[in-house]
Amino acid sequence: MNKLSLYLASAILLATAAFQATAQEINPEEDPVYNLEGISVTGTRIPITLNQSARMVTVLDSVALSSIPASSINDILKFAVGVDVRQRGVMGMQTDISIRGGTFDQIAILLNGVSISDPQTGHNAGDFPVDISEIDRIEILEGPAARAYGTSSLMGAVNIVTKTHENSGVSAKVEGGSHSLFSAALGGNINSGKFSNQLSLSYTGTKGYTLNREGNPNTDFKAAKAFYQGNYDGRGIELKWHTGLSVKDFGSNTFYSPRYDDQFEHLLKTYTALQAETQGKFHFKPSLYWNHTEDRFELFRGRADKYPFNFHRTDVLGVNVGGWVQTRLGRTAFGTEVRNENIISTNLGEPLPKEIPVKGKDASYKVGLNRTDFNIYLEHNVILQRFTFSAGVTAAKNTGNNEGLRFYPGADISFRISDYFKAYASWNSSLRMPTFTELYYSVGGHIADKNLKAEKMKAAEAGIKYLNTGIRAIATVYYHHGTDLIDWIKDLSVPDAPWTSVNHSVINAIGEELTLRLEPHLLLGKPDFPVRSLNLSYAHIDQDKKADQGFESYYSLEYLRNKFVFQFDLKLFEKLNLDLSARWHDRSGSYRLYQDGADTGKVVNYEPYTVVDARLSWDEISWSVYVNAENLLDRTYYDHANIPQPGLWVKAGLQLRLE
Repeated sequence: MNKLSLYLASAILLATAAFQATAQEINPEEDPVYNLEGISVTGTRIPITLNQSARMVTVLDSVALSSIPASSINDILKFAVGVDVRQRGVMGMQTDISIRGGTFDQIAILLNGVSISDPQTGHNAGDFPVDISEIDRIEILEGPAARAYGTSSLMGAVNIVTKTHENSGVSAKVEGGSHSLFSAALGGNINSGKFSNQLSLSYTGTKGYTLNREGNPNTDFKAAKAFYQGNYDGRGIELKWHTGLSVKDFGSNTFYSPRYDDQFEHLLKTYTALQAETQGKFHFKPSLYWNHTEDRFELFRGRADKYPFNFHRTDVLGVNVGGWVQTRLGRTAFGTEVRNENIISTNLGEPLPKEIPVKGKDASYKVGLNRTDFNIYLEHNVILQRFTFSAGVTAAKNTGNNEGLRFYPGADISFRISDYFKAYASWNSSLRMPTFTELYYSVGGHIADKNLKAEKMKAAEAGIKYLNTGIRAIATVYYHHGTDLIDWIKDLSVPDAPWTSVNHSVINAIGEELTLRLEPHLLLGKPDFPVRSLNLSYAHIDQDKKADQGFESYYSLEYLRNKFVFQFDLKLFEKLNLDLSARWHDRSGSYRLYQDGADTGKVVNYEPYTVVDARLSWDEISWSVYVNAENLLDRTYYDHANIPQPGLWVKAGLQLRLE
């Protein structure tokens, strides 16, 4: 553990000791911290409360979401200390999400517990079909999670949970701001007896914050979303279903190559899922889902004559048949999941027997690939008053490789030392199949290896949690051992050398995470105390795999070495609230510097940066008005090589909810 981690850990222990004497008696019905602990999260195959979980699960609930100055789900995830959100555009147009030093392809993305991970590329995995105003909470499970989320969760998982309203009603939101930003959302739900139905629509557009060398916008975008969900809560059975649509067109600046500054992308995604759960001694939990993606990439915007457009169409069909049973020995879950992934493309895959025309375009899908992932899982949980134990295994086989059936076990344990302290430890393993892009993207200065192996990860973790009225403190340390990890590398000694996909042999990592949340109005027993909450979080990672001399890494070696998050929630006057946040990022890695599309020959390191955001709002029961200022200090910074992020961006909006 580095010195900064030790200093912060000491500060947490001093804070908990100092405040323990002033803490009020716990009332779970009134204390929002304990209400959060009672949330049922999906850190295992069996529903379990956050308080019972023996894993590191971070929950950003509705209270936390309302106090974060963010306009998209991707922006919200920046405030989770163990998550690395690397943007190329803004407001989720093209965002890479990773956990604990991994890459954007190494985590599972779920919507209401259903996988929406994209086998084509993780670049598009964070394209959610719901507006931020429809999110109830975000669950983040850190570390390998094959037992809970299948074999795509090499480094963890992010589960987006949408709101369900008890009463029928309507909601609306309108927002405007810098760079001709305009956003609007409309939602409504009808509850009748055992049925509930909910629909939301949203649109966002902007002219963007940069221009290409010809003086035209190249970070502009238009995005539309639609989401419908239904629920039937009958006698002995609950049914849930949802369908979502996301369509966006966005200028891609120099997103995928610094040589070309007018790239463009069109992306359409649809999501459909049906889930059920029976009640009784045995809970039968089948689910069925289908995810569909259409992607068009233009190296030169609107100029197919200059360079052919890339077209991809991906379909994922999955079915999970399983359940869990309660006995005197605990809760046991078992089942199987089959997931078929299919792509047809202009450049990803093996030659098709017959070319398939791209609908409405003068192009054809010429190549493709189909593979099926089989998983069988078994897990047992023992939950006692002070003790929780969970152990299980996933057996996995994928038709996309010849590695055969592999087993990925794991175990978690926690013990409540006292009414306020809980210690926990875990050991878990997982794997991830290469994406279609990693296997076959051999155009535009890239050479892919179609014989890449699946990535493997084993991880050990231990931590301690302190929970009392107005105080929440967590200290965690973990060790990761990854083999056959995938990255794109470039030989810097060769002019115009291509990016090549490779399996790194071994990468080991040690990391620490420290979080402290204080709520002075609860600590002091004064409901009107102006300081509502103070959040401090720090994460540090040290990897033993360094960039080979003369080689540049595109992803896996460009991890966040240090991250610090500060959040401050202040009640200024009656219902006038100020939310202030700051994030400090210190990234490992270097990149070749380009200027005006030309290689300068210089290799530069990523510079640490600090971003400050603020939100001022007047909040009533049924409406609120707000002003967001993102990057308040107008700082120039880079998440990816040669792609500057926007400076100060001001947004103002109005939200309504009528029941």
